[in-house]
This record gives sequence, C-alpha cells and structure tokens, in this order.
Amino acid sequence: MSDTKKRILSGIQPSGALTLGNYLGALRNWVELSRGDEYEAFFMLADMHTITVRQTPKDFRKNAMDLLALFIACGLDPEKSPIFFQSHVPAHSMLAWVLICNTYMGELSRMTQYKDKAKKHASNLNAGLFTYPSLMAADILLYQADLVPVGNDQNQHLELTRDLANRFNNAYSETFKVPSAYNPKVGARIMSLQDPAQKMSKSDTNENGYILLLDPLDRAANKIKRAVTDSGSEVKRGEGKAGIENLMSIYGACTGKSFDEIETEFEGKGYGDFKKAVAEAVVETLRPIQEKYADLMKNKDYLKQVYKSGAERATRVANKTLAKVYRKVGFIEP
Repeated sequence: MSDTKKRILSGIQPSGALTLGNYLGALRNWVELSRGDEYEAFFMLADMHTITVRQTPKDFRKNAMDLLALFIACGLDPEKSPIFFQSHVPAHSMLAWVLICNTYMGELSRMTQYKDKAKKHASNLNAGLFTYPSLMAADILLYQADLVPVGNDQNQHLELTRDLANRFNNAYSETFKVPSAYNPKVGARIMSLQDPAQKMSKSDTNENGYILLLDPLDRAANKIKRAVTDSGSEVKRGEGKAGIENLMSIYGACTGKSFDEIETEFEGKGYGDFKKAVAEAVVETLRPIQEKYADLMKNKDYLKQVYKSGAERATRVANKTLAKVYRKVGFIEP
C-alpha cells in the first residue's frame, strides 16, 4: 500500500436482495471512493455475519452470488479493489477469537443491535448474535483500515472496534491502526415509500415500501407512483412533508439535483408530475445496473475468478496482521 493512500474496508451481508436505498446510500459512495487515487479499498461480502440468523443454504448461496454480481454491476472494479467472501479468508475467524477474549461481556450486552435482534430472533438466540461485534472488529482491524463507512446503526460497533484496538495496543504494544468512521458527503438517506419515518429495508412487511435493485422496471416505477405523500400539492420541504421529502431525496440522488433545484423545477406542478419524474429517474438509474448484472450472471467462471482473486489479495494483507497478533499474544509459531 502506498503511504499516501488511506485504506477503507466496506462490507454488506448477502442476506437478501439489495434495495435502492442500499445503492444510493452506500454502494454508490463506495464506487466513488474506489475510483480515485486517494484510497485503497477492500470490499467484503460478510457471509459469516449472515449466519447469526439461520439461512436456507441454497438461497444463501444464490444471494451471495447475486450480491457479488451486483457489486460489480453497480460499478466496483475488482481489478482495482479486492472483492471477497469473508468466509474465504480464515484470518477473520482466527483474529475474532483473540478479540472475543479481549471483549468484555458488559460491552457486548450494551449493543443496541444485539438487543433488537434478540427480540426478533428469540427462537435462535445464539452466541454469534452476542459476539458478532468482535468479529466485525476483526474484519476491520485485519486490514489496518484507516476509515470505515458506517451508518448510524453501526457507530456503536465501530466505537467498540476502536476500544479493542486501543486495549490490545496498550496490552501488547502498537499492533492495530485505530480506525475512524468515514462519513461520506451527504448522501441519500432513503426511507420507506409507505412509511417515511422508517429507513427503506427489504425486511419491510409492505413490499411497496422498498424498491429492489433487481425489481422489474415497471414494478419499480409503480412503487414510486404509489408512494405516500401528504394532503398538500406543492413539491417543497416542510413540516408534515416527510413523504415528499423522501421522494425529493430519491430524485436528487438519481439526478444530482439539489433540493432547491428540485423545488424550482416543480414550482407550480403537482405530485402527479413529480412522481412521474421520480419514477423515470429511478428506472434510468436501475436499467444499466440490471443489464450489467444479467451479463455477469451468464459468466459464472468470471465471477468465480473475481472472488478467488479477491480472497487471495485480502488474505495476503490479513495474514500479516494475524501473524503479528499471534506472536504478541504468545502463540507458538506454526
């Protein structure tokens, strides 16, 4: 790695289809980060995290390959930035155990996501749900990441990662780089089309609340047209206009226009005209992604080459950190 480049690690669980919110809020920022010369980026498909919730193996494998293809279809370049499956780099689980042994029970029990998931998955309240923040810390620290793009729901986990890095460094001498959160330029925080108080999510019980990257284009357009707004008619921000603000966020993210520009463009026009324009913008955003995805899924040999090469490149970096950690904790060198 060049001394002038900062290293970034990003990852998504292959637990199901990606939404428009995932793309506009995260993936598109990753693409921009990886294209320049400022950062060295690693992109992980976090399949080990995914099994804290029971998966159907056949669907799990399909979701994982779909996500890999979507990473590339959305613009990530595997030649420049390694794309790999977490489970293909053994150092993740090997470092995770060392970090689990340095993580306090109280720290894990305070994790908000654990409390939420414990309620949702009461019938499968496994130890992985409790300890996975330590695995997440291992993911980050293995690559000596300077920056980690995280949403608000992951800030608590990144703080734990920073605490563990400092704790290990203080106990065993300087070993890990202490990572910082990467806050991208104000990107779109895309909310549910049916309940704009909630983030757009594929787990929404109302399928009209989210748009999947692989939704048929006519279905995606219809979901926009059915989106909740309010009793007014002006395309403007304001109190009680969460629904229209969400559509403005989507339109702005797809077209590059600011809220002020959108308000000017639709001055004197109603919600019908605006929804039609948003639907067209979404369709034109999804079309090239879906076309590239379809081409990639016809070439499984290429996808296999991508994840194999990505794992090899990630392993070389991860193993350097792991060897240093194992030596410092006192393990006998194999």
